[in-house]
Formats: sequence, C-alpha cells, structure tokens
Amino acid sequence: MQPSTVGQEPANPFGFVSQFGSLVFNSSRLNPDVLSTCLSNCLYFDAKRKPMVVSASLSLSTKGAAFNIRSAINQFNTAIRFHCERIPLGFASVRVDSEESNGCKDDVNGVLDDSEGVSTNAGASNSPKRVLILMSDTGGGHRASAEAIKAAFAEEFGDEYQVSVTDLWTDHTPWPFNQLPKSYNFLVKHGTLWKMTYYATAPRVIHRTNFAATSTFIAREVAKGLMKYQPDIIISVHPLMQHVPLRILRAKGLLKKIVFATVVTDLSTCHPTWFHKLVTRIYCPSEEVAKRAVRAGIQRPQIKVYGLPVRPSFVKPVPPKDELRKELGMDEHLPAVLLMGGGEGMGPIEATARALGDALFDEVNGEPIGQILVICGRNKKLTSKLQSINWKIPVEVKGFVTKMEDCMGACDCIITKAGPGTIAEAMIRGLPIILNDYIAGQEAGNVPYVVENGCGKFSKSPKEIAKIVFEWFGPKQHELLTMSENALRLSKPDAVFKIVHDLHALVRQRKLVPQYCTT
Repeated sequence: MQPSTVGQEPANPFGFVSQFGSLVFNSSRLNPDVLSTCLSNCLYFDAKRKPMVVSASLSLSTKGAAFNIRSAINQFNTAIRFHCERIPLGFASVRVDSEESNGCKDDVNGVLDDSEGVSTNAGASNSPKRVLILMSDTGGGHRASAEAIKAAFAEEFGDEYQVSVTDLWTDHTPWPFNQLPKSYNFLVKHGTLWKMTYYATAPRVIHRTNFAATSTFIAREVAKGLMKYQPDIIISVHPLMQHVPLRILRAKGLLKKIVFATVVTDLSTCHPTWFHKLVTRIYCPSEEVAKRAVRAGIQRPQIKVYGLPVRPSFVKPVPPKDELRKELGMDEHLPAVLLMGGGEGMGPIEATARALGDALFDEVNGEPIGQILVICGRNKKLTSKLQSINWKIPVEVKGFVTKMEDCMGACDCIITKAGPGTIAEAMIRGLPIILNDYIAGQEAGNVPYVVENGCGKFSKSPKEIAKIVFEWFGPKQHELLTMSENALRLSKPDAVFKIVHDLHALVRQRKLVPQYCTT
C-alpha cells in the first residue's frame, strides 16, 4: 500500500484558504461557469501571497439572488467541514496497528496507513477491559456521574474492568482549549454571558462548524490522549465530549470496535451537543431527553432511558433518621431541613439560614419546631460565619462532605439549586425539594420537572422558602408526605447499574478487540 501523502503533511489550518486564494487571483484563466460554481460553494482567503493581508471573497450565487444569511452560514459550515475532513487533522502519527491493520484499511481521506508499531492490547481474553470516561469540571455534576459509573463498574464486575476518568479538554488539548472549566465558571458567574453562549451555540449549523474547525487544532492531542488509554469502552458524560473523539474514531476505523456511549447528565432541557448520531448508545435520564435525542436524529435502538447515574451508596439502605442525626450532631427528634449551596457553597445560604432560624422558632412556646443542617462545601469563610452565629434553633453547619447520602437520610426536605445530580439523589431519598436557583439553559427545565411532578416547589425568596418549610413542618405535613411519595415514585436508584450492565453486554458483543500503537 502506498503511504498516504496526506498523512505525512503537517497540519496547516489555513491550507485550504491558501489554495482558494490562489484560485481567486488566477480567476481570469478560468471558464466563467467553472469560477461561478466554485465561488458559490466555498470561502476564499489569500493567506500565501501577503502574510499580513487577508482578503476574502464569498459569493452565494451568480444569478443576482438576494443575500441570505442562513445560506451563507450553511456554505461556510460546508467549507469548514470539507477542509477538516480532507486536510489532515494532525493525528496521522497516532496509529492503530496489527496484522493487516486489524482489518481496517485506510479511510477515504488517507488518514490511516499500514505502519509498524507494537500492539499493546492484542486481544488478551483474560486482561481487564479498559473503560475511559470523558468529563470536564464545568460544574460538579459531570465528575459526580463519572465517579458513580466508575464505582458501579468496580462493584458489579470487580477487576474485569479497568476504569479511568479524564478531563479531556484540560488534560489533552493545548491552550486556550484547556481553559474550558475556567471559562465556564466565569460565564456562569455572569449569567447573561452564559445564557447568550448557551443559546447562540445551540443551532446545529453553529456548533458543528465550531467542532469541525476546533478539530483542526486539537485532534492530534486528543487522539494521543485517547490512544494512551487503549479503551474498549469510551463514555462521555459531558456535552462537549462527543464530536471530536467520534471524528477521530471514525477516521481511524474504530467506530465498530470501540463502544462509545453518551450518558446525558441533564434531566430535562439539554444542549444539542449532547447528541451525535455515531454513538453506540445514549443513556437518557428522562423521556423528555429521549424525545430530544430522537429529534436530533438518534435512532430509537441507540437510546436507553435508565435515569441519572448516582453513587451506588445511594442505593444501599441507610440507618434510621434518629441514628444518622445523632452521628451528625443533630437533634434526634426535631424535623430537619437540609440547606445546600453546591460544592462551592454558593447562593443565598446565609440569608436563607437566618430566615429559617426565625420561621422554625415558636415564639409563643419559646421552643424550636425544626432544625437545619447546612452544607457549605469548600466555602470555609461561610462555614466559619454560620458556626459563629448564636442560633435560636438547632443548626449544624458542615463544610465539604463526602457522605451526602447520610446527610439526606437525616433530613425531611432539602433546599438547593436545580442541579440534576442533587435532584436525583434527593428523589432517591424521598426528600421534597425546594429549588432556590438554576443555571440558565441546562438547568432551566429542572424546575418544572420537579414542580410539575409534585416533588417540590420553587422560590428565590429566603422568606418565602422559610414559610414553605414552616408549613411543611406544621399545618401542611400531609403535603410534605405526598411530595415525598412522589419523589420516591419518580426516582431511579438503579440507573447506574443498568448503564454498566448494558455496556458490559455491548462490549461482549464486539467480536474484534481493538489494537493500538501509540508511536
């Protein structure tokens, strides 16, 4: 087989524009009809003649038709994807190798070729299967889901699987792409910026163009990262972890050899980048997400609706409330509300705690009617401040905790922002939920999901929240009980186990074990 000349060229993200630029400058030599056809489909730059000057020419037609923005975007998208599929993505040196290339020939673009190398996963039947979970620390929910899946593999299959978790963007992409978590945190703190970013990138024509262009710059490093783990299964628990890895697997002929699964970690509303037609399986937490997947072109056989994966420890029975309260330093008999602000202790925690302290104290009898368990996460300043207050009711303040199942098990209801993981865990524990905030976009749908299913209420007012808890602990205890039953009915505690067992079945169906060379 002839070595691929495309595979040997250094990646040049502006190679295609240089060629098109030459075409523009030599247009006088072309037949007008030929030139018209070329101009109507491509974007041209001259990046070769004068490095400091970039000239562009875009023509939608030669028939004098009105300029159409959508058509322009579509044609730009086509040009970018054409370039990224034909010009080397920069990972030609990361090859798969075996006898006869493991049955894989070069792809149509010549990215793969026969090359020497050492096979490192040569079908050893007794060696553990490798699972690679792709996530990013843009919020705590993605890592929590990844760790839940990892724990479930260990609990169900022991040493049969070797599971690794990696932040693909931080660990395996160059600057500035490796700044994704920091960029996300900045955008979320400035809600309007995040809202604009979320909805502006939702149209397929936009995000497909972005991923195609991004692949030109990061595919080599991402491919090296993926091949380093030699995975039999790749699991994405993040909306930005599908497109680039799947482009690499497709170019390397590995789509039928590696199980690629997406675990959607948004309960209701979710960004369209979660959905990619080339996945082996997509696990949806709700029917609403499954419907969105179908509308995005995912076939029904690819979809499983199992629920949101939570830590296996949440499935196990917990001790009675009074025992858990005693262990946590709480009053053993008073009803308790759990107040959370996420891993970073964000939101109006102090204002809500003070409002609860007033509402849950019976001024007539001079005694408390309830108590508060506050989780401040890594916010040490908030922890110290709340611990220094002289409360009229029992208030237990904790920093970052690892056994959230015990904290939830000790309480009767929960106040939290609309994070999907916390909602799923609260439902498993049968806790009515008061949502006090949400992130625009992915968390917006979680509010009606909770409220309309009769599992809780929504309010941003600390005083209103305190009033709801007072009523639940007093005259409206029946409402608290009904919401608890609804939460238990809606919960899916075995979701993570269904996911790993389905993946286990899928990988056993694969007749060929992928082989790799990382040279």
